[in-house]
Formats: sequence, C-alpha cells, structure tokens
Amino acid sequence: MKILIIEDEPALSKSMVSYLNSESYLCEVANDFKSAIEKADSYDYDCILLDISLPDGNGLNVLKFLKENNKTEGVIIISAKNSIEDKIEGLKLGADDYIPKPFHLSELSARIAAVIRRRKFNGDNILVLNEITIDILAKTVSIHNHIADLTRTEYDLLLYFAVNKNRVLSKAAIAEHLSGEDIYLYENYDFIYAHIKNLKKKLSKIGCEDYLKSVYGMGYKFEI
Repeated sequence: MKILIIEDEPALSKSMVSYLNSESYLCEVANDFKSAIEKADSYDYDCILLDISLPDGNGLNVLKFLKENNKTEGVIIISAKNSIEDKIEGLKLGADDYIPKPFHLSELSARIAAVIRRRKFNGDNILVLNEITIDILAKTVSIHNHIADLTRTEYDLLLYFAVNKNRVLSKAAIAEHLSGEDIYLYENYDFIYAHIKNLKKKLSKIGCEDYLKSVYGMGYKFEI
C-alpha cells in the first residue's frame, strides 16, 4: 500500500516514513504545497496524510484539488491546528479522518489501515477470492489454509491485482504502484515480470489456481 505524506516538518516526516515502512507501507513525501499537487496529480496513492499548514499554501486546497480531479485516495488530515472549523471544513472537502499533533505513530498506522479498509475492502479485514485468503491486518496470504511465503513486494502485487480483479492493468501502472516516483530509475519493466513469475510460482506451489493472466500488448489481468 502506497502512502503520500504531505508534511513540512522534516523530523516528523522522517519518523513517519521510518515507522510506516516498518509496517510494510511504501511512502513518498511532499514538503510543500507545490510538490504535493505535483505528486497527487502524477501518481495514485492508497492514503494521503495531509498537513493543513504548508509553507506555500493551505493544505485544504490539496483536498479541493483531489475532489475537482476525481481522485479517490483516502485522506487523513494531520495538523497542529485544533480548530473545529478546520476539522469540519476538511471533512466537508472529503477527508476521511483528522488526527491532531502530537500523535502516536501506532495510532496513525491504525487510522491509515481503517481508512484503507473502508475505501478498498468495505471495512473488512479479510479478503477472500476463491481459495485465496488475504488478511489485510496481518498482511498474510493463505491458500487452503497454507500460508504463502511472499515477500513484501509480492504481497503488495497480489493485493493490487486482487483489488483490481478482472481489470487489465498496464505494466506502467503496475510499475508505478510498486515503485512510485522511483520508477524513473528503471530502464524497463523487466522487474515486473520477475515479481509476477515468482508470485505465480509460490501460489501454485501451495495449490492456487493460475488467475494471473498476461494480456498481449496491454499488461496483466487477475481473472477470477
């Protein structure tokens, strides 16, 4: 799951990245309004952590941008401002939650998980697709009650396909989901093929049907 942290305090953003990485989230950071808009416009995220007070603009205008451009990311406002007006305005503009500073990183992680569950999994912690069971909280995958030994990237890849089941996903979309802004470091998409090959091999080994299909000239589809 990919998180965009919009926060201008370097120490805080660094600690959030470190903690959320340990929780298996892929994090990107924008430290001002301009870069926040650029990233929100260029990439898709599962959740955005949004500070209202930015050095070059009001964070609430990021919410307006997301709404105007039909972006579907979950948004949690993180701000030192405790004004009820800010909270109400943010929720009216589409924010999913509001957490005032200072906060415990464990609470922030729990709120992120709750927003993602509501947005993508109808509030459920468990996603079941035929013989496949994905535990969103434990970040595990089991086939016929046998746990699949997946890497973090393989887990993220399977979950991405599961959320987008029966849709063709381009190689570019898959690469961007897995790598975010670091996608430009790769010369081609060969690394996607390697991850998909390993994922299919591990799932097949414990009795999973082959639902992951290559669509010639377009990408891949998780057909179920």
